[in-house]
Amino acid sequence: MLEVLSPAGSSDALVAAVQNGADAVYLGCGSFNARMNAKNFTLEQLHQWVSYCHIRGVKVYLTLNTLVLDRELKDAAKEILAASRAGVDAILVQDLGVCQLVRTLAPDVPIHASTQMAVHNLDGVLRAAEMGISRVVLARELSHDQIAYICKKSPIEVEVFVHGALCMCYSGQCYLSAMIGRRSGNRGQCAQPCRLNYGYDREENRYPLSLKDNCLVGYLRQLEEMGVACVKIEGRMKRAEYVAIATRIYKDAVLGRPVTQQSLRELEKVFSRQGFTDGYFAGQKGTHMFGTRQEEAPDRSLMARARATYENAENQRVPVWFRIQLYPGMASMLHVWDQEGHTLSVQGPVPETARNVPLTAEALTQRLCKTGGTPYYVENVQVELTPGLTLAASAINGLRRDALSMLSAVRGQILTRREGGFVQPQVYPGGNAAPVYTVQIQSFDQVTRGLIDLHPELLYVPLHLLHPSDAMAQAVCGAFRVCAVLPRVIWDSEWSTVLTRLSQARLLGVNEVLVGNIGMIDPVQRVGFQARGDFGLNVFNSGSANWYAAMGLSALTASFELTLPQLRDLSKPVPTELIAYGRLPLMITENCIIHGRADTCICGSTKTNLVDRTGSRFPVLRDGDTCRSQLLNSKKLYWADKLQSLRGLGLWGLRLSFTTETPQQVDAILNDYTRGGSFDPGVSTRGLYVRGVE
Repeated sequence: MLEVLSPAGSSDALVAAVQNGADAVYLGCGSFNARMNAKNFTLEQLHQWVSYCHIRGVKVYLTLNTLVLDRELKDAAKEILAASRAGVDAILVQDLGVCQLVRTLAPDVPIHASTQMAVHNLDGVLRAAEMGISRVVLARELSHDQIAYICKKSPIEVEVFVHGALCMCYSGQCYLSAMIGRRSGNRGQCAQPCRLNYGYDREENRYPLSLKDNCLVGYLRQLEEMGVACVKIEGRMKRAEYVAIATRIYKDAVLGRPVTQQSLRELEKVFSRQGFTDGYFAGQKGTHMFGTRQEEAPDRSLMARARATYENAENQRVPVWFRIQLYPGMASMLHVWDQEGHTLSVQGPVPETARNVPLTAEALTQRLCKTGGTPYYVENVQVELTPGLTLAASAINGLRRDALSMLSAVRGQILTRREGGFVQPQVYPGGNAAPVYTVQIQSFDQVTRGLIDLHPELLYVPLHLLHPSDAMAQAVCGAFRVCAVLPRVIWDSEWSTVLTRLSQARLLGVNEVLVGNIGMIDPVQRVGFQARGDFGLNVFNSGSANWYAAMGLSALTASFELTLPQLRDLSKPVPTELIAYGRLPLMITENCIIHGRADTCICGSTKTNLVDRTGSRFPVLRDGDTCRSQLLNSKKLYWADKLQSLRGLGLWGLRLSFTTETPQQVDAILNDYTRGGSFDPGVSTRGLYVRGVE
């Protein structure tokens, strides 16, 4: 049966989830979870609430799913050990450095790959399995057929989001909040700028980045038949009443109870953005998926009914079995056991000979089944009773109460687990030589005389441009060392096209490929290419850098959310580069932003900018020749006047990334970076290398 996983952003929400039928809850504590603004839990509270859940047969998953700095790894290690000792049933991670910590420090604790890891194809799942991960939370953008394909071939459990907020960007790949306000979504501080209004160029303001909430309550039977292990409800920032209502409705649906129109209305009333969507799952993307939150007064009656399900209430959800023994001259005995194999016995008073009405099996059963106020209901009672005996009702109640109390104590016990010691990741400092230049282009028009004269160490070219019959492709590959840039997202159904294009690029002499997701590493290496890691891998600490190097990546790109001192301290086990110029990519979206402008496909024939309330213009580009969109920063990263600051960081290369630039602008920038330039705050930014992120 599908596991229903509910959010627990507070103790009230946790109780609401458990009392309304959740099979598991996910929660955060400490400083490293993707909902830092939820109430969350302290490490001291964790043991108490894990016991509360385990008594009631509910699992607890700790979210440790943010990027972690080198200086924070020791604190993350403390949190991992505390979570293991508290008995959590799994830890969700995004950062491979954190994943390595869990494997080392708490080898008995299962690891789940957060949706922040952006796993969207089978090779990503297989790579996660190789890393010791036991469950993957798939990207929310996948359709029914894609999920079914992955489930059929996955060696580990698959978890799917079925209800709640949809991010416009693939999770773990959004840098919009970080760039415009230092609040990093990868650090649990997202300010949700995607929910604000934007205009298309000079057109009226709209909400082109705000999706309706997901609702797949009508598809649960299909998901179970596919082999999905767990269905997840989003909402650690939402109120406990929302958790109660959503959990109850989804649990009822899993149990086969019909989803009524009233249930759907309740879901919409407790939280929605102009209704719900199943667009990604149904494979029907488009403008119908978009909506905004409409401020309405809460339905007080609905909220009161929701609170009544968990305030001063106990859902009798755990089956138990009793056997009672009453024999003359012997102490009464009550045995209790549960589905997990816990068996306990308690002893009571010696029964007496009845003077009036003797006890019957029916009366004993009735008395023992009065388990109200506890998490237990009685599945069956076995009675061993010598006729003619009696036992006070208070004594029978005491036996039942003591037996269930002892059972709760055992169910809430935390088993001792193995522990390892913390070791700071080994740091490879990188080289002392001045970093070389690499250049990334969007089109061959940007291969200018200045670029030829610069002769960069490496030229990054989109894979779809590398046709062996194309004269320009031949000329470029003859003049430069070329690395093919893969699309940032590659579904399983798209790999055959990608591999065909890679074989064509090989004919041009290309043998290196830039990858930005763990699901791209193995396919590229299997066909004999060297894989270089792009920014999408979120290399944020030395542990993750070292692990990617161990996977065979020949080079890495450091996260552009790091500061210069953090970059200096980052391990560089392989040549490591930094993006030093360009419009940084803020989003990669499955819904085409340009399509949203006209509700028709025009992305190949028009240039589009999103304009925010300040007048800042964010260019939108296609990702390769796909219909996915990349949202670029309004300002260009610029360090031409501060290159000396970048030369003591141990970096192998500085990447100049050209996207919207004309050939003339390309030459002007190359001139700045070779001969010196000046910083213009009106059009340029230092990015996050100075100010960092929260």
